[in-house]
Amino acid sequence: MQVEVVVHDRKDRVFAALFKRCDRTTQHRLSVAGLAIDTLPGILGAARLSPGLELRLSGISLSGNKTDDLVIAHDVPYAARARALAAERIGVAPDDPSLTLALHLSSVPYFLARYRQAHSDTIAQSGTSPPLPSPAGQTPGVIIRWFDASLGRAVPQRDGSLETARDSASAYALQAKADNTRKAYRAGVRAWCAWADRHALPCLPARSADIAAFLADERGRGLAPSTLELRRAAITYLHRLAGCAVPTADAAIGETMTGIRRTAARDGFTPRRKAAATQDVLATIINAIDLSKLSGMRDRALLLMGFYGAFRRSELASIDIRHVTLVSKGLLVTLPQSKGDRQSKGVEIALPYTQDQYCPVKAYGAWLAVSEIQAGPVFRRVRKESTAASHGNGRAIGQQPLTDRSIARIIQSRASAAGLDGKSFGGHSLKRGALTTGMDAGAHPVKLKRLARHATYAALDDYLELGDPFEEHALNR
Repeated sequence: MQVEVVVHDRKDRVFAALFKRCDRTTQHRLSVAGLAIDTLPGILGAARLSPGLELRLSGISLSGNKTDDLVIAHDVPYAARARALAAERIGVAPDDPSLTLALHLSSVPYFLARYRQAHSDTIAQSGTSPPLPSPAGQTPGVIIRWFDASLGRAVPQRDGSLETARDSASAYALQAKADNTRKAYRAGVRAWCAWADRHALPCLPARSADIAAFLADERGRGLAPSTLELRRAAITYLHRLAGCAVPTADAAIGETMTGIRRTAARDGFTPRRKAAATQDVLATIINAIDLSKLSGMRDRALLLMGFYGAFRRSELASIDIRHVTLVSKGLLVTLPQSKGDRQSKGVEIALPYTQDQYCPVKAYGAWLAVSEIQAGPVFRRVRKESTAASHGNGRAIGQQPLTDRSIARIIQSRASAAGLDGKSFGGHSLKRGALTTGMDAGAHPVKLKRLARHATYAALDDYLELGDPFEEHALNR
C-alpha cells in the first residue's frame, strides 16, 4: 500500500532518523531512490520499522474527547497495521476510502490516521446520516466503539462548507440527549451486544425475536421493567443512528414488555424508592460526622447544600465555585444545565442562612476555608485519613469532581454511620427529604414545585413521602 509522506523538518535530518528504523530491503530502496519525494509513498508504505511508530488519530471525536493527535497505539511496525488499527478504533472497514493514513517525518516520526465522512445526496436529503459509517454486520466490539464515538462526537469547527455544516447538524442532534441518557444508552448497547455475542446472534441489524428474548432474559436476572425500557430505547437509538430499520417497534417486543410489567405487578414488584432524608433524619446523619476530618467537612457541606437546594446527585457533582455567589440572604447557586432545564437556560437556586448548626451557607464557607479550594469543582475526592490539621500540601484533595455515584455512596455511608439503614438511602434521598419536609411544614405546592424544579405538579409525587394515610386522609376531621 502507499502512504502519504509529510516532512516537517530538513529532509536530510528526518530521513537519517527514519533510515535507522527501516528494514534492510527498505534501506536499499531508499539508497537507490535518494530523497525523491514522489517515490517515498510507495517505498515507505511497505517498510517495516523497528522500533515502530506512534499511531495518532484525527478528524473525529471518541467518547467526548477531541481526537486531534490522540495517540491510540505505540510501536506500530508498518503502514498496513496502522491503517487496520485506526479502522478498528473508529469502527469502519480498513479499506474505507474516507480513512487516510500519513507518515509524518520529524525528529520523532509517527503515523497519523484521518477520517472524513463522505456524504451522499441520498443520505444528506434524509437528514439522518450518522456521524460515522454504519457498522451494520460488524463484530460487537466494533459496534460498541462506533456507538461510543458517535455519542461523544464534538461539533466540528465551521469552515463554510456544506459538508461541515451537515456534520455540525448531526453533532448538535446528538447533544440533544442528556448526559445521563447517553450513559444509560451506552450501558444498554453494551449489554445487548454482549448478550447477542454470547448467543452468536447479529447485533446490528437485530431481529425483533432476539431482542424480545434478550429483554426476557434480562428480566430473569432481576432487572426492573424501567431498566428494560431503557435497554429497549438504547437498541432503538442504536439502529436509528446506524441508519438501520428499527426492530423494537415490533408487536412481539411490545407484548413481551407488557407481560413483564404485568408479571412484575402480580408478583408484588414495586420500584424501590430511596428513603427521604427529612430535616430530622439529616440532623441525625450530620451529628454523627467527624468534623476533624476533611471528608467530614466536605460531606457536611454536601448534605446540607443538597438538602436545602433539593439537588439531584448529578447537580451536586457539577457545582463549580464560579457557579456560587454569596449574597446577604445566603448563597445563589447557578446550574448551567439540569434535568428540568430542557432549554439549558440555566437555573438559579437559593440556599438561605439558617439560625441553627445546620446552615448550608456556613457549612459551604467552612469547607472552602479548610480545603483552600479557590477555583474549580466544589466537591472533590479526599484521602480518607486526611484531617484538617494535616492538610497543607494540597495532596489530600483531588482536582476532579466527585461522580454522581460517589455522592450516592457518601449519602449511604453517612446514613449507616449514624445507625440508619444505609441501603435505603441514595442519591434522591436529599431531594425527597427536602420536599417532604416542605410538605409537612405546610408549604404551598407552588413553592414545592419551584424548589423541585419540575415542569408539572404530577412529578412531585415521586419525591413526596406521605405519612399515616388515615391521618392524611382528605376527609379526616
